[in-house]
Amino acid sequence: MKLIEDLKWRYATKKFSNKKVAAEDLEKIIEAINLSASSVGIQPYRLIVVDNPSLKKELGEGSFNSQIAEASHLLVFAAFASIRKEDIDAYIELISKERGTPIEDLAEFKNSISNYLLSQNDNDNFIWAAKQAYIGLGTGLIAAATLKIDATPMEGFDANKFDELLDLKQRNLKSVVILSIGYHDEENDYLANLKKVRLPIEEFSSMIS
Repeated sequence: MKLIEDLKWRYATKKFSNKKVAAEDLEKIIEAINLSASSVGIQPYRLIVVDNPSLKKELGEGSFNSQIAEASHLLVFAAFASIRKEDIDAYIELISKERGTPIEDLAEFKNSISNYLLSQNDNDNFIWAAKQAYIGLGTGLIAAATLKIDATPMEGFDANKFDELLDLKQRNLKSVVILSIGYHDEENDYLANLKKVRLPIEEFSSMIS
């Protein structure tokens, strides 16, 4: 299985080179993330792709993660700060358009997700949305590995600064996790040629039959 070999190849890149990720490869990673599994399919997060060098530098200032500024592109996963009625309405309209299903035929589905999500408080819905974003993050890591593009997931960043610089609050979004992608620096990344270390399968996994 080629995917297993790709995952053995990937690691958390510590130092990126100045080589850029090609536009077509970036588009493939973004599309893969967009196709990620999502609870009830509503995708309660958005992906912000930062290419601007000066903005990446500003976002990375004060962080111990130099990859924020050095990477070819920075992918910011931002979850919905709250789930609003208009978010559900827009989702139902999208289903209707894409599947050719009359809106009225989706009433039961709409009511079921509305009754649940709109009854939760904003914090609980944000936590739920953030978990959906992490599923997208995993898909992005895998997609990058299949393309032999280095990627580093990170939480060590100033979320409030990201939210402000990227104007996320105006979009009902909060940054939750980021992914730097690019190509590692052969000479200066100390992890580049080290063996990947993972638990033996028999220790990591157990089967109940």
